[in-house]
Amino acid sequence: MLIVQKFGGSSVANVERVFNVAKRIIETYKQGNDVVVILSAQGDTTDELIAKAHEIDLHPSRREMDMLISTGEQQSVALMAMAIQKLGYPAISLNAFQVGMYTNRTHSNARLKRIDTERIELELDRKNIVLVTGFQGINRFDDITTLGRSGSDTTAVAIAAALKADKCEIYTDVDGVYTADPRIVKNARKLDEITYDEMLELASLGAKVLHNRSVEIAKKYNVELVVRSSLTNAEGTVVREVSNMEKMLVSGVAADKNVARVSVIGIEDTPGKAFELFSLLAKNKISVDIILQSIGRDGTKDISFTVAKDDLHDTINILKNNQERLTAKDIVYNEKVAKVSIVGAGMATNPGVAALMFEAMYDAGININMISTSEVKISVLIDEKYTEDAMNAIHERFKLGREE
Repeated sequence: MLIVQKFGGSSVANVERVFNVAKRIIETYKQGNDVVVILSAQGDTTDELIAKAHEIDLHPSRREMDMLISTGEQQSVALMAMAIQKLGYPAISLNAFQVGMYTNRTHSNARLKRIDTERIELELDRKNIVLVTGFQGINRFDDITTLGRSGSDTTAVAIAAALKADKCEIYTDVDGVYTADPRIVKNARKLDEITYDEMLELASLGAKVLHNRSVEIAKKYNVELVVRSSLTNAEGTVVREVSNMEKMLVSGVAADKNVARVSVIGIEDTPGKAFELFSLLAKNKISVDIILQSIGRDGTKDISFTVAKDDLHDTINILKNNQERLTAKDIVYNEKVAKVSIVGAGMATNPGVAALMFEAMYDAGININMISTSEVKISVLIDEKYTEDAMNAIHERFKLGREE
């Protein structure tokens, strides 16, 4: 079999864990498999590099940030190759340039366009364990780009798809996908299976198990994913097109604190103003999530929406530079908010799910600022300080926990 494995930063955080992962990789190799391994930067390396950059400039060039933080993954693959070689097995480390992982030109949140598999296939033919840097690519100018935080998952799934691998295993510090973050909700239950659609929503809404774009690629190319722990031998969670389990009403609860609310106050209440506002943000590659527009009064209306905190600085600058054109009286923002969501394919055919969620929030004394719904999710924006209380209240109301 051809197996692609991905190990997160916590799995290779120190020498002991590097050798632990090296032994797991070797076990897969000894079973006669071809093995390609994607690695994240060790431990808190990326955060430390970002902190170093902020000592120089709080808002540094995104191109130079990509150049800086991509070095973390290069350290990981080189050290892992050394560890595997030390244990007596053949290994080679490759970065995005050596592989040929081409992306678009967007720094800090690039999207993969194509992967040249020739070098990887050559090294596999030589019976090497191939170690590839996660999270990064190169654009058409050969500049280094990065895929966004947790982008190593996307690297792994994209390589698995390009190589037509038999399996893609995502190893992390938890032993699968849970109904909620087990570090916040103590009674969270591990799921044996979950569908691509449910996993995509959970990943997009703040669950930190998988990068949302990795699930998009897995669904598009039908790559079967297994999420499991690098620290134990426990069976993980299988992510596939169709789950064999009886469909749960709600599969999970997720929270995202990496959001900010932006309000554009007093826009003229005339056709086309919302289009003008959001097309302006789209041209600058800023993604918008929850949107709320007030009922027009006195010839004006207010439009509120959420963006990622990483995009807040650029968003405010763009809006203020175009405030007169947008006919906005004021632009305000709030970073102390969080998005809490429930996800479940069973929600589409079961009325009353939203009422249960809102009742849980009411009983917990938590005010809801904004609401967004779809067939498989409901999201609410709340004050950040109530995030954990909201997750626990919702999880309990839908009886998602383990049976005691």
